[in-house]
Amino acid sequence: MARVPIPTIDLFCGAGGSSWGARLAGAKIVAGFDMCEVAAGAYRENFPEASFYEDRLENLDPFLVAAELGRVDLILASPECTNHSPAKGKGPRCEKSKETAFQVTRFASAFRPRWIVVENVTSMRRWLRYGEFVSTIEDLGYNVTAQVLDTKEFNVPQARQRLFLLCDRARKPSQVKPVTRTFKPASSVVDHNGTFACSPLRSEGRAAPTLQRAERAIAALGKKPFLLVYYGSDGAGGWQRLSRPLRTITTLDRFAFVKWGASGPLMRMLQVPELKAAMGMPQKFSVGHGPRRDRIRLIGNAVCPPIMRAVVRSLIRRA
Repeated sequence: MARVPIPTIDLFCGAGGSSWGARLAGAKIVAGFDMCEVAAGAYRENFPEASFYEDRLENLDPFLVAAELGRVDLILASPECTNHSPAKGKGPRCEKSKETAFQVTRFASAFRPRWIVVENVTSMRRWLRYGEFVSTIEDLGYNVTAQVLDTKEFNVPQARQRLFLLCDRARKPSQVKPVTRTFKPASSVVDHNGTFACSPLRSEGRAAPTLQRAERAIAALGKKPFLLVYYGSDGAGGWQRLSRPLRTITTLDRFAFVKWGASGPLMRMLQVPELKAAMGMPQKFSVGHGPRRDRIRLIGNAVCPPIMRAVVRSLIRRA
């Protein structure tokens, strides 16, 4: 007997990576919520059948929204993560931003779904109110399993660790099992066919730290192609081999592809189709039509659909 689709809402949905993965697992996406105009446009393209609330969750009455939408069995939520993430650097952190996580419990109180999935960066666990947040979910009657998952173990060609809180009102959720130990390499998503134009790596105006990172890679690999961390560094030399999964995609235009031409090394930034593939997104998944920086920000903020598919399948398989 076919499973009845699970009515689902997605809080802090962005372009809809979580929703896409959940839909593959049997969810029926009822609504998305995000205050970002660019995200709203992309989400509406990806889920034209769903309602969309373009506002801060703090401004919405979840009981009125619940009356409008009806029954919901699953809440997906990726609360604001920037102020938890090490990628923010050493600057001051905004506590109000971190506290957006408590919007999850506001909406859970109104909808009373069977399941909740909260996704965030792993450093959320160091937040002073993390324990309180988990306890608040438990006080609503949920059994909570916290687990760190890496997308490379779910057939995504990217090493991207994220924290997942799996919540079930009926039973303690099981740990999600990886689907593979054979990891897809970055080479599987990089276009080697000359589709995208390159420029000389050692061109005038290229930043000295960028060239230093590239020279370290060339010293190690010779004339083999590689990926370069173009902006900033990652504590691992600033480059990587194509034979390994791509390092974590962020909201910045971070990675460049370097190959050899007749006159020396050539470079170009990874393009939107390549970055989408490295997130496990199908090419038909929309990240909007605006400026490149907006589309890359939506990609970097997203949840990889294959990992959310595995999480939701793990939760609902014993329903």
